[in-house]
Amino acid sequence: MPDERVAFSPKQCAYLQANYPDIKIVVEPSPRRCFSDAEYAAEGIELTDNMQDCDILLGIKEVPADMLIPGKTYFFFSHTKKKQPHNKGLMQALIQKNIRMIDYECLTHKDDQRILGFGFYAGIVGAHNGLLTYGKKQGLYELPAAHNVKSFADLIAAYEHIKLPNMKIAVTGSGKVAAGVLEVMTQLDIESVEPFDYLTHQYDYPVYTHLKGDNLYARKDNDMFLRDDFHAHPEAYKCLFTNYINQTDILMNGIYWEERIARLFEKPDVRRNDWRIKVISDITCDVDGSVPINVDASTIADPVYGIRRDDLSRVAPFQNTDDIIDVMAVDNLPNELPCDASQYFGTHFEKHILPEILKGDSDILKRATICENGKLTKKYEYLADYAYN
Repeated sequence: MPDERVAFSPKQCAYLQANYPDIKIVVEPSPRRCFSDAEYAAEGIELTDNMQDCDILLGIKEVPADMLIPGKTYFFFSHTKKKQPHNKGLMQALIQKNIRMIDYECLTHKDDQRILGFGFYAGIVGAHNGLLTYGKKQGLYELPAAHNVKSFADLIAAYEHIKLPNMKIAVTGSGKVAAGVLEVMTQLDIESVEPFDYLTHQYDYPVYTHLKGDNLYARKDNDMFLRDDFHAHPEAYKCLFTNYINQTDILMNGIYWEERIARLFEKPDVRRNDWRIKVISDITCDVDGSVPINVDASTIADPVYGIRRDDLSRVAPFQNTDDIIDVMAVDNLPNELPCDASQYFGTHFEKHILPEILKGDSDILKRATICENGKLTKKYEYLADYAYN
Protein backbone atom coordinates (compact mmCIF):
# COMPACT_ATOMS: atom_id res chain seq x y z
CA MET A 1 0.00 0.00 0.00
CA PRO A 2 1.70 3.24 -1.11
CA ASP A 3 2.02 6.02 1.44
CA GLU A 4 -0.86 8.45 1.03
CA ARG A 5 0.01 11.09 3.64
CA VAL A 6 0.63 14.76 2.86
CA ALA A 7 2.15 17.69 4.71
CA PHE A 8 -0.99 19.85 4.33
CA SER A 9 -4.59 19.06 3.48
CA PRO A 10 -6.35 21.10 0.76
CA LYS A 11 -8.17 23.24 3.32
CA GLN A 12 -4.95 23.86 5.23
CA CYS A 13 -3.25 25.01 2.02
CA ALA A 14 -6.11 27.40 1.32
CA TYR A 15 -5.95 28.76 4.87
CA LEU A 16 -2.20 29.35 4.66
CA GLN A 17 -2.46 31.20 1.36
CA ALA A 18 -5.29 33.37 2.67
CA ASN A 19 -3.61 34.23 5.97
CA TYR A 20 0.07 34.39 5.03
CA PRO A 21 0.35 36.80 2.07
CA ASP A 22 4.05 36.05 1.55
CA ILE A 23 3.38 32.36 0.95
CA LYS A 24 2.51 30.82 -2.40
CA ILE A 25 1.66 27.11 -2.35
CA VAL A 26 1.75 24.83 -5.36
CA VAL A 27 0.99 21.12 -5.31
CA GLU A 28 2.53 18.46 -7.50
CA PRO A 29 -0.19 16.25 -9.04
CA SER A 30 -0.33 12.72 -7.68
CA PRO A 31 -2.75 9.78 -7.96
CA ARG A 32 -1.58 8.37 -4.61
CA ARG A 33 -2.49 11.01 -2.05
CA CYS A 34 -5.35 10.61 0.41
CA PHE A 35 -6.59 14.00 -0.88
CA SER A 36 -7.19 14.11 -4.62
CA ASP A 37 -5.85 16.68 -7.06
CA ALA A 38 -9.43 17.85 -7.54
CA GLU A 39 -9.76 18.59 -3.81
CA TYR A 40 -6.71 20.86 -3.95
CA ALA A 41 -7.95 22.55 -7.12
CA ALA A 42 -11.35 23.14 -5.52
CA GLU A 43 -9.60 25.14 -2.79
CA GLY A 44 -7.87 27.32 -5.38
CA ILE A 45 -4.46 25.66 -5.06
CA GLU A 46 -2.34 25.56 -8.21
CA LEU A 47 -1.27 22.12 -9.40
CA THR A 48 1.90 21.86 -11.44
CA ASP A 49 4.63 19.37 -12.30
CA ASN A 50 7.20 22.16 -12.35
CA MET A 51 8.76 22.65 -8.92
CA GLN A 52 11.77 24.62 -10.17
CA ASP A 53 10.45 27.95 -8.90
CA CYS A 54 9.76 26.66 -5.39
CA ASP A 55 12.11 27.66 -2.59
CA ILE A 56 10.97 24.92 -0.20
CA LEU A 57 9.62 21.48 -1.02
CA LEU A 58 7.59 19.57 1.56
CA GLY A 59 7.09 15.83 1.38
CA ILE A 60 6.58 12.97 3.81
CA LYS A 61 8.54 9.93 2.65
CA GLU A 62 12.01 9.96 1.11
CA VAL A 63 12.37 11.65 -2.27
CA PRO A 64 14.02 9.35 -4.83
CA ALA A 65 17.60 10.53 -5.35
CA ASP A 66 17.14 11.01 -9.10
CA MET A 67 14.16 13.31 -8.52
CA LEU A 68 15.91 15.75 -6.15
CA ILE A 69 16.16 19.28 -7.55
CA PRO A 70 19.64 20.70 -6.92
CA GLY A 71 20.02 23.68 -4.60
CA LYS A 72 16.57 23.44 -2.99
CA THR A 73 15.47 23.20 0.63
CA TYR A 74 13.64 19.96 1.36
CA PHE A 75 11.60 18.85 4.37
CA PHE A 76 10.84 15.13 4.64
CA PHE A 77 11.62 12.08 6.76
CA SER A 78 15.00 11.13 5.29
CA HIS A 79 15.71 8.14 7.56
CA THR A 80 19.44 8.84 7.42
CA LYS A 81 20.37 10.00 10.94
CA LYS A 82 21.03 6.41 12.07
CA LYS A 83 23.04 5.61 8.92
CA GLN A 84 20.23 3.47 7.55
CA PRO A 85 21.91 1.37 4.83
CA HIS A 86 19.02 1.56 2.37
CA ASN A 87 19.25 5.38 2.24
CA LYS A 88 23.01 5.78 1.89
CA GLY A 89 22.58 6.66 -1.79
CA LEU A 90 19.97 9.26 -0.89
CA MET A 91 22.27 10.83 1.71
CA GLN A 92 25.07 11.08 -0.82
CA ALA A 93 22.74 12.58 -3.43
CA LEU A 94 21.61 15.25 -0.95
CA ILE A 95 25.26 16.24 -0.52
CA GLN A 96 26.14 16.12 -4.19
CA LYS A 97 23.12 18.19 -5.22
CA ASN A 98 23.71 20.91 -2.61
CA ILE A 99 20.37 20.21 -0.95
CA ARG A 100 19.46 21.84 2.33
CA MET A 101 17.92 18.82 4.04
CA ILE A 102 15.72 19.54 7.05
CA ASP A 103 14.51 16.30 8.57
CA TYR A 104 11.14 16.33 10.34
CA GLU A 105 12.46 13.79 12.81
CA CYS A 106 15.21 16.20 13.87
CA LEU A 107 12.94 19.18 14.54
CA THR A 108 13.16 19.47 18.32
CA HIS A 109 12.81 21.88 21.20
CA LYS A 110 15.92 22.74 23.23
CA ASP A 111 15.34 19.74 25.49
CA ASP A 112 15.36 17.40 22.47
CA GLN A 113 11.60 16.86 22.59
CA ARG A 114 10.40 16.24 19.04
CA ILE A 115 8.06 18.81 17.54
CA LEU A 116 6.63 17.04 14.49
CA GLY A 117 5.66 13.51 13.74
CA PHE A 118 2.87 11.05 13.15
CA GLY A 119 3.36 9.29 16.48
CA PHE A 120 -0.10 10.06 17.81
CA TYR A 121 -1.80 8.33 14.90
CA ALA A 122 0.75 5.52 14.94
CA GLY A 123 -0.35 4.96 18.53
CA ILE A 124 -4.03 5.04 17.61
CA VAL A 125 -3.70 2.56 14.75
CA GLY A 126 -1.19 0.39 16.64
CA ALA A 127 -3.51 0.08 19.63
CA HIS A 128 -6.45 -0.68 17.37
CA ASN A 129 -4.48 -3.31 15.45
CA GLY A 130 -3.33 -4.93 18.69
CA LEU A 131 -6.89 -5.23 19.93
CA LEU A 132 -8.10 -6.43 16.52
CA THR A 133 -5.39 -9.12 16.55
CA TYR A 134 -6.27 -10.30 20.04
CA GLY A 135 -9.97 -10.57 19.19
CA LYS A 136 -9.27 -12.49 16.00
CA LYS A 137 -6.69 -14.78 17.62
CA GLN A 138 -8.94 -15.64 20.57
CA GLY A 139 -12.16 -15.74 18.54
CA LEU A 140 -13.81 -13.32 20.97
CA TYR A 141 -14.81 -10.25 18.94
CA GLU A 142 -14.24 -8.54 15.59
CA LEU A 143 -12.98 -5.05 14.77
CA PRO A 144 -12.70 -3.51 11.29
CA ALA A 145 -9.24 -2.89 9.85
CA ALA A 146 -8.36 0.78 10.31
CA HIS A 147 -7.58 1.24 6.62
CA ASN A 148 -11.05 0.02 5.71
CA VAL A 149 -12.74 2.96 7.45
CA LYS A 150 -12.53 6.56 6.28
CA SER A 151 -11.50 8.28 9.49
CA PHE A 152 -10.80 7.96 13.18
CA ALA A 153 -14.34 9.19 13.79
CA ASP A 154 -15.62 6.16 11.89
CA LEU A 155 -13.35 3.94 13.94
CA ILE A 156 -14.80 5.39 17.14
CA ALA A 157 -18.28 4.73 15.77
CA ALA A 158 -17.34 1.05 15.36
CA TYR A 159 -16.29 0.95 19.02
CA GLU A 160 -19.82 1.82 20.13
CA HIS A 161 -20.95 -1.74 19.50
CA ILE A 162 -17.93 -3.58 20.94
CA LYS A 163 -17.85 -4.89 24.50
CA LEU A 164 -14.39 -6.19 25.23
CA PRO A 165 -13.75 -9.20 27.46
CA ASN A 166 -11.57 -9.04 30.55
CA MET A 167 -7.95 -8.67 29.48
CA LYS A 168 -4.81 -7.01 30.76
CA ILE A 169 -2.86 -4.64 28.53
CA ALA A 170 0.59 -3.19 29.18
CA VAL A 171 1.33 0.09 27.41
CA THR A 172 4.97 1.22 27.25
CA GLY A 173 6.34 4.65 26.39
CA SER A 174 5.77 8.27 27.31
CA GLY A 175 5.54 10.18 24.03
CA LYS A 176 2.96 10.85 21.35
CA VAL A 177 2.74 7.17 20.42
CA ALA A 178 1.67 6.32 23.95
CA ALA A 179 -0.79 9.25 23.89
CA GLY A 180 -2.43 7.73 20.81
CA VAL A 181 -2.66 4.33 22.50
CA LEU A 182 -4.29 5.88 25.56
CA GLU A 183 -6.84 7.63 23.35
CA VAL A 184 -8.00 4.24 22.08
CA MET A 185 -8.08 2.89 25.63
CA THR A 186 -10.41 5.76 26.57
CA GLN A 187 -12.68 5.33 23.56
CA LEU A 188 -13.12 1.61 24.31
CA ASP A 189 -13.71 2.11 28.06
CA ILE A 190 -10.61 0.15 29.03
CA GLU A 191 -9.86 1.10 32.62
CA SER A 192 -6.49 2.43 33.75
CA VAL A 193 -4.90 0.77 36.79
CA GLU A 194 -1.67 1.51 38.61
CA PRO A 195 1.30 -0.79 37.91
CA PHE A 196 1.28 -2.25 41.45
CA ASP A 197 -2.43 -3.09 41.23
CA TYR A 198 -1.92 -4.54 37.75
CA LEU A 199 0.69 -6.91 39.16
CA THR A 200 -1.32 -7.98 42.18
CA HIS A 201 -4.97 -7.99 41.06
CA GLN A 202 -7.14 -9.77 38.53
CA TYR A 203 -10.17 -8.06 36.99
CA ASP A 204 -13.43 -9.10 35.39
CA TYR A 205 -13.25 -6.21 32.90
CA PRO A 206 -10.51 -4.97 30.52
CA VAL A 207 -7.71 -2.91 32.07
CA TYR A 208 -4.41 -1.39 31.06
CA THR A 209 -1.40 -0.06 32.89
CA HIS A 210 0.93 2.58 31.51
CA LEU A 211 4.60 1.76 32.05
CA LYS A 212 7.19 4.52 31.76
CA GLY A 213 10.01 6.07 33.77
CA ASP A 214 10.61 4.33 37.08
CA ASN A 215 7.89 1.76 36.36
CA LEU A 216 9.89 0.52 33.41
CA TYR A 217 13.58 1.21 34.11
CA ALA A 218 15.94 1.27 37.09
CA ARG A 219 19.67 1.69 37.48
CA LYS A 220 21.54 -1.58 37.69
CA ASP A 221 23.56 -0.42 40.70
CA ASN A 222 20.94 1.14 42.99
CA ASP A 223 17.47 0.54 41.46
CA MET A 224 16.88 4.30 41.15
CA PHE A 225 15.50 6.13 38.12
CA LEU A 226 16.63 9.63 37.18
CA ARG A 227 15.28 10.82 33.86
CA ASP A 228 18.25 12.97 32.80
CA ASP A 229 20.68 10.26 33.87
CA PHE A 230 18.72 7.66 31.92
CA HIS A 231 18.82 9.75 28.75
CA ALA A 232 22.55 10.34 29.19
CA HIS A 233 23.51 6.82 30.26
CA PRO A 234 20.79 4.35 29.22
CA GLU A 235 23.27 1.48 29.30
CA ALA A 236 23.42 1.83 33.10
CA TYR A 237 19.74 0.87 33.38
CA LYS A 238 17.87 -2.42 33.38
CA CYS A 239 14.33 -2.90 32.10
CA LEU A 240 11.64 -3.96 34.57
CA PHE A 241 9.11 -5.22 32.05
CA THR A 242 9.87 -8.87 32.78
CA ASN A 243 7.93 -8.38 36.04
CA TYR A 244 4.79 -7.89 33.95
CA ILE A 245 5.15 -10.85 31.58
CA ASN A 246 2.96 -13.17 33.64
CA GLN A 247 0.20 -10.56 34.04
CA THR A 248 -0.13 -9.28 30.47
CA ASP A 249 -2.32 -10.49 27.61
CA ILE A 250 -1.42 -7.70 25.13
CA LEU A 251 1.78 -5.66 25.03
CA MET A 252 1.49 -2.33 23.21
CA ASN A 253 5.01 -1.03 22.79
CA GLY A 254 5.55 2.68 22.18
CA ILE A 255 9.03 3.32 23.59
CA TYR A 256 11.90 4.99 21.81
CA TRP A 257 14.70 2.46 21.50
CA GLU A 258 18.38 2.45 20.57
CA GLU A 259 21.04 -0.21 21.09
CA ARG A 260 22.24 1.18 24.44
CA ILE A 261 18.74 0.79 25.94
CA ALA A 262 17.78 -2.53 27.53
CA ARG A 263 15.16 -4.53 25.62
CA LEU A 264 11.77 -5.14 27.18
CA PHE A 265 12.67 -8.81 27.41
CA GLU A 266 15.10 -11.25 25.82
CA LYS A 267 14.33 -14.12 23.47
CA PRO A 268 14.70 -16.89 26.10
CA ASP A 269 11.99 -15.17 28.18
CA VAL A 270 9.28 -16.29 25.76
CA ARG A 271 9.90 -19.87 26.91
CA ARG A 272 9.09 -19.02 30.51
CA ASN A 273 6.40 -21.27 31.97
CA ASP A 274 4.50 -18.21 33.18
CA TRP A 275 4.66 -16.36 29.83
CA ARG A 276 1.15 -14.99 29.30
CA ILE A 277 1.44 -12.49 26.42
CA LYS A 278 -0.57 -13.56 23.39
CA VAL A 279 -0.29 -10.43 21.24
CA ILE A 280 2.46 -7.82 20.86
CA SER A 281 1.72 -4.62 19.01
CA ASP A 282 5.21 -3.25 18.37
CA ILE A 283 4.17 0.24 17.35
CA THR A 284 7.64 1.74 17.24
CA CYS A 285 8.70 -1.27 15.16
CA ASP A 286 12.44 -1.63 15.64
CA VAL A 287 13.32 -4.97 14.06
CA ASP A 288 15.24 -7.04 16.64
CA GLY A 289 14.99 -4.05 18.93
CA SER A 290 13.04 -3.43 22.13
CA VAL A 291 10.85 -6.39 21.13
CA PRO A 292 13.44 -9.01 20.10
CA ILE A 293 10.88 -11.29 18.45
CA ASN A 294 10.05 -8.55 15.95
CA VAL A 295 11.79 -10.36 13.09
CA ASP A 296 10.55 -8.18 10.24
CA ALA A 297 8.39 -5.15 9.58
CA SER A 298 4.98 -6.22 8.34
CA THR A 299 2.63 -4.42 5.96
CA ILE A 300 -0.78 -2.80 6.19
CA ALA A 301 -2.15 -5.51 3.92
CA ASP A 302 -0.55 -8.30 5.99
CA PRO A 303 0.06 -6.75 9.41
CA VAL A 304 0.52 -9.73 11.72
CA TYR A 305 2.74 -12.78 11.91
CA GLY A 306 3.07 -15.51 14.50
CA ILE A 307 6.22 -16.48 16.42
CA ARG A 308 6.47 -19.94 17.94
CA ARG A 309 7.61 -19.80 21.54
CA ASP A 310 9.66 -22.99 21.41
CA ASP A 311 11.93 -22.25 18.44
CA LEU A 312 11.09 -18.61 17.52
CA SER A 313 10.13 -19.62 14.00
CA ARG A 314 7.74 -17.45 12.03
CA VAL A 315 4.34 -19.02 11.43
CA ALA A 316 0.81 -18.05 10.40
CA PRO A 317 -0.97 -15.72 12.84
CA PHE A 318 -4.37 -15.91 14.54
CA GLN A 319 -3.95 -19.44 15.86
CA ASN A 320 -5.74 -19.79 19.19
CA THR A 321 -2.89 -21.43 21.03
CA ASP A 322 -0.57 -20.31 23.83
CA ASP A 323 2.39 -21.71 21.89
CA ILE A 324 2.33 -18.84 19.38
CA ILE A 325 2.71 -15.11 20.00
CA ASP A 326 1.14 -12.87 17.38
CA VAL A 327 3.28 -9.83 16.48
CA MET A 328 1.89 -6.73 14.78
CA ALA A 329 4.86 -4.79 13.37
CA VAL A 330 3.63 -2.42 10.65
CA ASP A 331 6.20 0.33 10.12
CA ASN A 332 3.88 2.94 8.56
CA LEU A 333 0.80 2.70 10.77
CA PRO A 334 -0.41 6.32 10.31
CA ASN A 335 -0.99 5.55 6.64
CA GLU A 336 -4.03 3.51 7.69
CA LEU A 337 -5.74 6.80 8.62
CA PRO A 338 -3.89 9.10 6.21
CA CYS A 339 -6.34 12.01 6.10
CA ASP A 340 -6.57 12.32 9.90
CA ALA A 341 -2.81 11.90 10.29
CA SER A 342 -2.06 14.50 7.60
CA GLN A 343 -4.43 17.03 9.12
CA TYR A 344 -2.79 16.52 12.52
CA PHE A 345 0.70 16.89 11.03
CA GLY A 346 -0.17 20.03 9.07
CA THR A 347 -1.66 21.71 12.13
CA HIS A 348 1.53 21.23 14.10
CA PHE A 349 3.69 22.33 11.19
CA GLU A 350 1.77 25.60 10.92
CA LYS A 351 1.91 26.28 14.66
CA HIS A 352 5.51 25.38 15.36
CA ILE A 353 7.60 25.27 12.16
CA LEU A 354 6.11 27.79 9.75
CA PRO A 355 6.93 30.74 12.08
CA GLU A 356 10.52 29.48 12.22
CA ILE A 357 10.72 29.44 8.43
CA LEU A 358 9.28 32.94 8.13
CA LYS A 359 11.61 34.52 10.66
CA GLY A 360 14.67 33.20 8.83
CA ASP A 361 17.23 32.68 11.58
CA SER A 362 15.96 29.68 13.55
CA ASP A 363 17.80 27.46 16.01
CA ILE A 364 15.06 24.85 15.59
CA LEU A 365 15.68 24.64 11.85
CA LYS A 366 19.47 24.69 12.31
CA ARG A 367 19.27 21.70 14.69
CA ALA A 368 17.29 19.77 12.09
CA THR A 369 19.43 20.64 9.06
CA ILE A 370 21.45 17.54 8.23
CA CYS A 371 23.27 19.03 5.28
CA GLU A 372 23.51 22.20 3.18
CA ASN A 373 25.87 23.77 0.66
CA GLY A 374 27.27 20.39 -0.28
CA LYS A 375 28.36 19.23 3.17
CA LEU A 376 27.08 17.91 6.47
CA THR A 377 26.34 20.43 9.18
CA LYS A 378 28.46 20.25 12.32
CA LYS A 379 25.86 18.36 14.37
CA TYR A 380 25.70 15.59 11.78
CA GLU A 381 29.39 15.23 10.94
CA TYR A 382 29.26 11.78 12.54
CA LEU A 383 27.60 10.72 9.27
CA ALA A 384 30.75 11.50 7.26
CA ASP A 385 31.65 7.90 6.40
CA TYR A 386 28.02 7.34 5.37
CA ALA A 387 27.56 10.56 3.41
CA TYR A 388 30.86 10.88 1.57
CA ASN A 389 32.11 7.33 0.95
